[in-house]
Amino acid sequence: MLPFSGAAPGSRRALRDDAVLAAAVTLLAALLAAFVRDEHRPDAIGWALLMAANIPIVWRRRSPQLVLLAVAAFVVPYHTAEFTDIAAVPVEMLALYTVAATGRPRRALLTGLTVVGVPLAINASVAPYQVTEVLRISGWIVAVLLLGVYVRIHRQYVASVVERAERAERTREEEARRRVAEERLRVARDLHDLLAHSITLVGVQTSVAAHVLAADPERLDRKAVAKALDDIAETCRSARGELRATLEVLRSDPDEQRGPLPGLDGLTDLAAAARISGAEVDLSVRETPADAPPAVGAAAYRIVQEALTNAVRHGGPGLTIRVGVRTEDAALKVTVTDDGRAVRDPDHTPGFGLVGMRERARSVGGTLEAGPRDEGGFMVDAVLPLVPVGGLR
Repeated sequence: MLPFSGAAPGSRRALRDDAVLAAAVTLLAALLAAFVRDEHRPDAIGWALLMAANIPIVWRRRSPQLVLLAVAAFVVPYHTAEFTDIAAVPVEMLALYTVAATGRPRRALLTGLTVVGVPLAINASVAPYQVTEVLRISGWIVAVLLLGVYVRIHRQYVASVVERAERAERTREEEARRRVAEERLRVARDLHDLLAHSITLVGVQTSVAAHVLAADPERLDRKAVAKALDDIAETCRSARGELRATLEVLRSDPDEQRGPLPGLDGLTDLAAAARISGAEVDLSVRETPADAPPAVGAAAYRIVQEALTNAVRHGGPGLTIRVGVRTEDAALKVTVTDDGRAVRDPDHTPGFGLVGMRERARSVGGTLEAGPRDEGGFMVDAVLPLVPVGGLR
């Protein structure tokens, strides 16, 4: 497991790389044994031991300690016979390095104590004159073990850095996806609120014009028809302006400051637009703080807009709508009720209006309840804290 080798232990690539490495170390050992001047050059047995010591290197990553024992089984007799010592050094150091680079520092320490301590003890009792030589060689052994420990620690550090970088990248990607999802949801809510409201008013106003035209063609009320058509044109102009503003936001830089949010001061226009459609609208806005958070005001505006749209669409003729906005218990309370008598199809698939209103309320930390009233009609009741937890747009 050299610093430049990244193959997984036991894989084909690892075996192939280590086989090539074993061949290179064997060639180096043969060159050292053949050309280094030494009066104890290996004989046939020495060559066999030297060559056999390099074979286990092929499996060094799979079983580092067993490979070290196998190498020792061949090099110990080789050194005992006092053949050319330097020829066996490469395979010995490679086996020691592998043990240190693949295990914990404690294993490297125990290996070093064993490899150094056993020969030192034997030579001290049998051949004291060789103790100095053993100590000299021990320095190289310690250096190789320390190199293996350093490589292992460095690899762990690099792996941790890479892992942190990947985790940070995943976090950034998830945050980007979350922002995209939130932006898509916001755009969907805005377009739904805008188009549903405008299209509903246009539909009602068109019905009024058609009714006037068909009621009594002989005595056509041109002023009523002109008034209905003017209302339709005004609604279309208003919708076109809001749609253009929404598209400009989509085309602009997300980091740029967006335009002002719709707020409580726009409720009067919403009520007037609903009156044009033929509904009687009673708007009551009282005790609202002038410094209410813009996000809360925008949420209230959109909730009233959607509630009026639904009431006009489903309430039927002779509709009366009551809109109440007030401050109570540090929250803005929005109530929209109607006395519509239209019968709704129970199999009708609900749209996104109620879902959008609830999302508007939740976006500022509020709640919203909606449903039919016992006395008839429909009710929307929202509570919007004046200290919002999120923003709109």
